[in-house]
Amino acid sequence: MNWWRGAAIYQVYPRSFADGNGDGIGDLAGLRQKLPYLAELGVDAIWLSPWYPSPLADGGYDVADYRDIEPVFGTLVEAEKLIGEAHAVGLRVIIDIVPNHCSDRHPWFQEALRGEGRDRFWFHEGDEPPNDWQSRFGGPAWSQAPDGSWYLHLYSPEQPDLNWTNPEVRAEFESILRFWLDRGVDGFRIDVADGLVKDFSKPDADLPYSDQDGVHDIYRSWRRVLDEYPDDRVFVGEMWLPDPERFARYLRADELHSAFNFDFLCCPWEPGELRRVIDATLAAHAPVGAPPTWVLSNHDVTRHVSRMGREDTSFDFGRRQHLTPTDLELGVKRARAAIMLTTALPGCVYVYQGEELGLEEVDDLPDELREDPVWVRSGHTDRGRDGCRVPLPWGDDGPSWLPRPERWRSLSVAAQTGDPDSMLAHYRAVLALRRAEDALGDGPMEWLDLGPGVVAFTRGAGFACVLNLSGSPVALPDHERVLLASGPLVDGAVPPDTAAWLRLAG
Repeated sequence: MNWWRGAAIYQVYPRSFADGNGDGIGDLAGLRQKLPYLAELGVDAIWLSPWYPSPLADGGYDVADYRDIEPVFGTLVEAEKLIGEAHAVGLRVIIDIVPNHCSDRHPWFQEALRGEGRDRFWFHEGDEPPNDWQSRFGGPAWSQAPDGSWYLHLYSPEQPDLNWTNPEVRAEFESILRFWLDRGVDGFRIDVADGLVKDFSKPDADLPYSDQDGVHDIYRSWRRVLDEYPDDRVFVGEMWLPDPERFARYLRADELHSAFNFDFLCCPWEPGELRRVIDATLAAHAPVGAPPTWVLSNHDVTRHVSRMGREDTSFDFGRRQHLTPTDLELGVKRARAAIMLTTALPGCVYVYQGEELGLEEVDDLPDELREDPVWVRSGHTDRGRDGCRVPLPWGDDGPSWLPRPERWRSLSVAAQTGDPDSMLAHYRAVLALRRAEDALGDGPMEWLDLGPGVVAFTRGAGFACVLNLSGSPVALPDHERVLLASGPLVDGAVPPDTAAWLRLAG
């Protein structure tokens, strides 16, 4: 079976993962030092958010050079060493690629500002922009160049959109893919995978720049590049699409291998909604034979320990619920159960750095330290994504580019190591059992009916997952033994907001 069909993949946000040189910013030296930690955690691969040279107008998603490493993080030589060292401890390496836009400092855009090669981007001459498209970060999606012309940016003005009707753009990115594949990367996570092709005939439509049919030809050509290389490389798409059938089109056999399942991430902690989203996800993936992915948090969304401790446990970019009252004890309890649910479902699971420590969203960062462009573009009404990007606590930490809460001292890797009841110990146990259980990873599942407040299913003949979301303890079905539980059982029953994995009888 392809490794990526049932892998556990850990997301590294390099700037906030591990600081190897003491300057307060995560780097490749720090990541290389922590590779044994990740191997011991039990994941199969790491996915790195952008590590390219960048002015950091959008946390590295404004790329100035796709063939080098941001000097704050290290060097290209260090990146090559990291890939080899990761492989040596059994970890594959997936890197981000950002094809929708680049940095305004990229040589191509600097040339465009001088009037050269403008057809690599979307420029418009005139006194007014050609339409009223809005940036996904707030405000207009068109900004003026110094000469008075307008250029398109679906995100910040420092991120001009590339024109994918230009053959030069297509050839350049195929060359970039080969550059990193030649250095041994195992795959790419594609940022804004649905946004590359725009429909300018819809000046005031909802997302006229998302999910246009022409994008599929781009990914078919990318797939041909990837298939030139051995060792089972992989594409992972980032698409926020409401239509599961259109979502599945990206996962056809000659396009992307997998894509993030954001319906599950956004789903409230409610049994009927969870079952509905799981069923819809499996149904969407089945016709194209692609494995589902399950993800609870990432670098763009409120950490789920916080979400799950709130009255409204769902996630919506238009309603991030910053500074909402949060019961962290309840959020941690639910998060322990949630990782057991996600890792038991069919397919691949992603873990965002810090989930394994039970870290919450940091809502009360000083405003003057916020760097997310969402904060500025929203007129300081949306506190943005910095709160999920605060550097991890390892236990011997110096200063960091965003301050860690004092409470995190008790959540550091050092503080949790050796504590059998810690979140870190729980994640290690979950991932070890997932790897040991033949039924887990990719494959079929069947629902168990244990009542409307319970999400329960079997994986093969001998394994069951039971998640109790009712208000009272639930008796377990016939079983030989409990393999693992997210919290203490009560007289052999599963308490509310608790999950259990079972070896079934017979």
